[in-house]
Amino acid sequence: MTKGKIISASQLLERFLFDAKKQYDFVEKLSGGELKRLYLCTVLIQNPNFLILDEPTNDLDIVTLNVLESFLLDYPGCLLVVSHDRYFMDKIVDHLFVFRGEGEIEDFPGNYSDFRAYEDSAEPKVLNSVSTEKTNWKEKQTASTGLSFNEQKEFNKIEKEIKDLEYNKKQIEQEFADGKVADDKIEAKANELQKIIQSLEEKEERWFELSSKME
Repeated sequence: MTKGKIISASQLLERFLFDAKKQYDFVEKLSGGELKRLYLCTVLIQNPNFLILDEPTNDLDIVTLNVLESFLLDYPGCLLVVSHDRYFMDKIVDHLFVFRGEGEIEDFPGNYSDFRAYEDSAEPKVLNSVSTEKTNWKEKQTASTGLSFNEQKEFNKIEKEIKDLEYNKKQIEQEFADGKVADDKIEAKANELQKIIQSLEEKEERWFELSSKME
């Protein structure tokens, strides 16, 4: 289930790049990356409302990582991530637990880039400073753009999604141009391309809507 919608096991597998034909293959025939995606499916199909991920980017290939990121962006439950991957955290998290040492943990409202920007802009301070100072800083940062904190997060997310959709669109168009699409796959590929174009148009419209608030 994602955002209140129930999906079947087959639909979940498709989201993790196992098409209808692939779903009938024997597990022993799967590649290493496919096995990792299948393992993720066995965990996520249980519909957990709390996920703990320990260095999830360490052993995943790019394809699996992109699928996982896409799923987590829509994940409605509570997600706790331990990771050294700044890029991954910037896309996935909206809160940090900052370990200062000596048993002291700070709660920071934002992702890793927000935290670094805050640390770089702040004057030397007592570690026990109240969290409202950080919250006020965050509000000032987002207010300067004309967007709320959540709108700024959505804006950043949409920019990345548009980039991914444009890349996927070019890949499929190139496959058609090179004649690499089998005859029995043309209709499915054409439908996939149409869905990408439609999604791209919708996200670009929302991007322009948000960007207009920043002027």
